[in-house]
Amino acid sequence: MKKIIVPIDFSKHSEYALETAAVLAQKNNAELLVLHMLELSNAILTRDGNSIQTETIFFLKLAEKKFKEFLDKPYLKGIKVTPIVKHFKVFSEVSQVAKEHCVDLIVMGSHGVSGLKEIFVGSNTEKVVRNSDIPVLVVKHHPILTDFDSVVFACDFSEEIIGAFTKASKMLKELGIKMYLLHVNLPNEKFRSSTEIERKVATFLEKVEGNLSKMNEVAYVSDYSVEKGILNYSNVVGADLIAVVTHGRKGLTHFMDGSVSEDVANHSTLPVLTFKI
Repeated sequence: MKKIIVPIDFSKHSEYALETAAVLAQKNNAELLVLHMLELSNAILTRDGNSIQTETIFFLKLAEKKFKEFLDKPYLKGIKVTPIVKHFKVFSEVSQVAKEHCVDLIVMGSHGVSGLKEIFVGSNTEKVVRNSDIPVLVVKHHPILTDFDSVVFACDFSEEIIGAFTKASKMLKELGIKMYLLHVNLPNEKFRSSTEIERKVATFLEKVEGNLSKMNEVAYVSDYSVEKGILNYSNVVGADLIAVVTHGRKGLTHFMDGSVSEDVANHSTLPVLTFKI
């Protein structure tokens, strides 16, 4: 991992993301790109050229001043930090900037009610997650524990997630993070027998790994919802991180033959790492 980008709006949530990214940068000797989007209003963008230029310069100067104060943090010492200011109006452009700079990871602080309720609902974080082909790490709280020694990766072991799974496995291995593979079995019409689940997992691993060496590393839990299964299992194994697969503009993908709501991210006290199919 060579470059990490952190979109900020100078809020406490973006500072949580910045500190988390700093820990990862220190461990991997990576560069931090700290991005601020001016998000100029339509009122400004529809004015005449001279007026737009004057207003833009004003906001750029203001952002530069805020940057200097915001980046004056002890945890950034020794890290190469590159501030970037863009005048894009929408946060979906973050992925474009990330691609231009060959970034490996996007780290974002969540917004919404209490930093929890609407992380993936109508927020800037949602826009980035749904538009980014680059993995996105969503941070909701102050990073008290940022060792990131273990992650729970829950999936349905279907063919459509092979690409995302391969990308996740490679990144997590490079970061030295142990991955717990998880399948959540649901009651009623979603229930699958142990034989059915193991057969599906075996087929998946054979295609991805070429062997079944990880077959015994897959955990199977039963719960009333996929979200509860993931969160409960993460607590049991003491995971530092939860990884999920996203379906682009459709948001969090449906897996486990059922609907995984945004509650996985909304209700998790752990950071959530997303990989797009």
